[in-house]
Amino acid sequence: MVQGAQAHAGCVGLSGTADGVNKATAVSRSQIAVNEAINEYKAAKRLGATRVSPMRAKPQPYWRDSVSDHLFQKPDIVTARSHTVCWSGVVSPFVCTSGAKLCW
Repeated sequence: MVQGAQAHAGCVGLSGTADGVNKATAVSRSQIAVNEAINEYKAAKRLGATRVSPMRAKPQPYWRDSVSDHLFQKPDIVTARSHTVCWSGVVSPFVCTSGAKLCW
């Protein structure tokens, strides 16, 4: 699942959510999802040079309305391009949402 929200002029927040049998798989899949969202957004808007920075996105659980604090799997993973939060899923052992801010 990928979500985008228009931010202030020249920037947009994007996120991608994925699950996995372990945290590493869920993190990797969610980071791939947010990178795909970035590429799709850039192509749709015909953007040239851009900057991508990490942004903590709201978790996007599949089977819940929200994620309780005790379900989060710490620590968050922050890279130069994304901020990933993970939690214990209902069906999958791990679910993660990665967020990024794209500016042009």
